[in-house]
Amino acid sequence: MVEKFDYLVVGAGFAGAVLAERLAEELGKKCLVVDRRDHIAGNAYDKVDASGILIHAYGPHYFRTNSTRVVDYLSRFTQWHQVTYRVLVWTDGKYWQFPINLNTFEQYLGRSSTSEEMEATLAKWRENFPNPKNSEEMVLSQVGRKFYEMFFQNYTRKQWKRDPSELDASVCGRIPVRTNRDDRFVSETFQALPRDGYTAMFRKILDHPRITVRLSTDYRELPPTVKYDRMIYTGMIDEFYDFSEGRLPYRSMRFEPETLAREFFQPAMQVNYPNDHEFTRVVEIKHATGQKSPVTTIVREYPQDFGPGKEAYYPVPAPDSRQLYEKYAAKAKQEKNVVFVGRLATYRYYNMDQVVAMALTEFEKLKGTEANN
Repeated sequence: MVEKFDYLVVGAGFAGAVLAERLAEELGKKCLVVDRRDHIAGNAYDKVDASGILIHAYGPHYFRTNSTRVVDYLSRFTQWHQVTYRVLVWTDGKYWQFPINLNTFEQYLGRSSTSEEMEATLAKWRENFPNPKNSEEMVLSQVGRKFYEMFFQNYTRKQWKRDPSELDASVCGRIPVRTNRDDRFVSETFQALPRDGYTAMFRKILDHPRITVRLSTDYRELPPTVKYDRMIYTGMIDEFYDFSEGRLPYRSMRFEPETLAREFFQPAMQVNYPNDHEFTRVVEIKHATGQKSPVTTIVREYPQDFGPGKEAYYPVPAPDSRQLYEKYAAKAKQEKNVVFVGRLATYRYYNMDQVVAMALTEFEKLKGTEANN
């Protein structure tokens, strides 16, 4: 029996789920959502582990945004747990405030200070790169070499397996530097987690009579009886084209959870380890979720090369990879019935709210296209 769908949506993460919901709910389209993994929610997938602790299975997902449009949309499917994300760095044998702020500067001096003194000191430390071309120049132009080496250089090398001088300025430029005592990891106006977790939110987004979800399913292996008019693709763009122009570089991760018989393991939800260990960070998401339990679960993150059997988590933001991506982007523009949306399909690092906004914008384009057909 032939199954007919208006849209095949490849990937059940933010981009795919939001577009499927909008198409089904507002335009009455019948959507088939497939994902190679055995769960929905993409990398935002969270679950309760054997000890009863809610963990983020693929690294911490700190939702934040300045977009009321994005908050209003997602609030249809979840209530929120307000949170302030705080991060520390372990180096030189102690915890440091991070991102760099006045408290960090005082730790470095070993005495109290002022914003004015910090600003004057940074002005002396900064190296002259008016238009930073890479991440090394970006950080040196902001805080100088000492803080660059303490907090950024080796962390970046571990995470990306490239020196900061080889990566776009945006990689390290995303991290704020403050001369006041604001120690928040991010500064967006809305900072919260879905109250019942990301997976529960995705379940509601995809719970629609015109949406069919099939997991552990590769779209290329769908039976010929499955028919669809258009495709929304959220996977690796080079894989879509069978790597015809070459393989784009990605970074993968290995996550090692450990449950401990204590209420908390570390003083913050995330501690970065730029210099002392193979892992880049230890995440104890319980600090952010507010869950009460006498035990805790931490997750150590080890960056690794992407390859067979591993997930592609991060496109590598560098001039050579961008040049290769442009070849695939040119092919994608020629597609009549395929829409490329999301981090892997557009080969760019996006935060979750940015992907949701991208999907909502893409829906408006599809809505216009459908109206003209």
